[in-house]
Amino acid sequence: MNSFIRNAVFLGAIGLGIAILWAMLPTDATLATPATFRPNSNAQSTIRKVAAEVDAAFKGDWQKQNITPVGLADDLNVVRRLYLALNGTIPSVQEIRAIENIEPDQRVHYCVSRLLEDGRTHDYLAERYTRAFVGVEAGPFLLYRRRRFANWLAKEIKANRPYDELVRQLVSDDGIWTDSPAVNFYTRNIIPDSGKEDKPDPVLLAGRTSRAFLATRIDCLQCHDDFTDEIHVGDPDSPRGGEQTDFHHLAAFFGGTRNSFFGIHDIENDDASWKYQLLHDDTETEIEAMVPWQSELQPEQGPLRDQLAGWITHAENRPFARAAVNRLWAIMTGKPLVDPVDNIPLSGPFPAAMETLANDFINSQFDLQRMIEVIAETRAFRLQSDSQFEITQQHHDANAVFPLTRLRPEQMAGAVIQASSLSAINNDAHVIRRLGKALEQMEFVSRYGDPGENEFDQRGETVTQKLLMFNGEMINRRISDGSMSSAHIADLSPDTDSTIETVFLATLTRRPSEEEMKWFKQRFALQKNQSEAVTDLYWSLINSLEFGWNH
Repeated sequence: MNSFIRNAVFLGAIGLGIAILWAMLPTDATLATPATFRPNSNAQSTIRKVAAEVDAAFKGDWQKQNITPVGLADDLNVVRRLYLALNGTIPSVQEIRAIENIEPDQRVHYCVSRLLEDGRTHDYLAERYTRAFVGVEAGPFLLYRRRRFANWLAKEIKANRPYDELVRQLVSDDGIWTDSPAVNFYTRNIIPDSGKEDKPDPVLLAGRTSRAFLATRIDCLQCHDDFTDEIHVGDPDSPRGGEQTDFHHLAAFFGGTRNSFFGIHDIENDDASWKYQLLHDDTETEIEAMVPWQSELQPEQGPLRDQLAGWITHAENRPFARAAVNRLWAIMTGKPLVDPVDNIPLSGPFPAAMETLANDFINSQFDLQRMIEVIAETRAFRLQSDSQFEITQQHHDANAVFPLTRLRPEQMAGAVIQASSLSAINNDAHVIRRLGKALEQMEFVSRYGDPGENEFDQRGETVTQKLLMFNGEMINRRISDGSMSSAHIADLSPDTDSTIETVFLATLTRRPSEEEMKWFKQRFALQKNQSEAVTDLYWSLINSLEFGWNH
């Protein structure tokens, strides 16, 4: 019996080893054409029409400011931007080859169609929105399931659920946090060890609601009136300065929200009222639930949270659409149209391009995937990041140049891991490859550092981060492992030119210039071992400034 068990374990180990090696081998399998890729369709023409309107809005701003925009980036540069923005990684050589087989004027449409059907995109966008909706902290133990929340968001994004429906569920849902993932929006805001574990904090909820869904920092009014004339509420056409009561009127919508054995629910007794001791008062005051502007859009019937959800997502409540546009633009370009991303003045001024995108977002019944397609088709998204003439701060402020942004930690890890494989490490890849990627990425981000919720703040690279790139175990293992793409390129490339070109495509998503090709060919000629030469080239490109930036 013992012999039988030993043989079974031995054979199982051999089988696992073969599976791992098989999973790491590159594949030449043809990528399936995306189901939504329909060149010259009516849907594509309407998307391009809206993109042209956005372009006209930017052009008008440039002419008013006498700004000359930079030229257009090449196709592969735009493709790299799209993969980093939507997938959190760079395209594989396999995907690049497929894209280059498409007609030039259809490549962006093809790329976006492929990405919107890619499970990696659903997961990555879900994580970016999870940061805005519930933050990055672990939250209260047992009562909060962040991963459950993110998985639910990924499914909704995959199904292209209208954004207003998604937010309405977030604000109004009931139930247990495991069975009703949306209620983690509430359980995240339960303060542990406060003695109030049965009640999500209305103050935290009001602040998160105003910033995430309305891009208004009304939470700055929690303790006192606005003395700086920066926070406006009331009639958007004739706004007034914010007062402390405005914030607590919003918090009062959550006064009756409770957590119990049956999960998140609302109560309708005297305890449901929201009481708060305002500045200069000696006692608590009962505060009525009221929205901070356009109260005529608030439903008159139903539970308070349902009324609030209806008001937030109302088609005529433009701050909701503007907030969604500003955040998605920031995710795709690294820089919001209005900075900070969660602080758009109620009465403007608003960028003309943002208003155009908001109009189309509302008219499309809050179609998030459509907005992604529109942004990808705009000229502003396809501009270069450099130019032959001097680029000033005015160019950056007017979106007359594509913003240079440092890769986020998970993007950096994803790019390194993908660069080491000629084929795409997507949801069709072997489970062992996907699991290995997830574990390596998690370890890398923990060491590299997470930007937290302030994810659009640009920061310089630290010495620790640079050392991790130079000497990190993941990078050295990925580029020197005999089962990775560096070894396959060295063994299978017919000549030095194709070797260098493939490494450039795998890492920088472009081909080398004539000068680069000449220099690296000279370096290869000095190397007796071609595998070592390829490894050195990989290491050099991955640690170059170009690799670590989106441009």
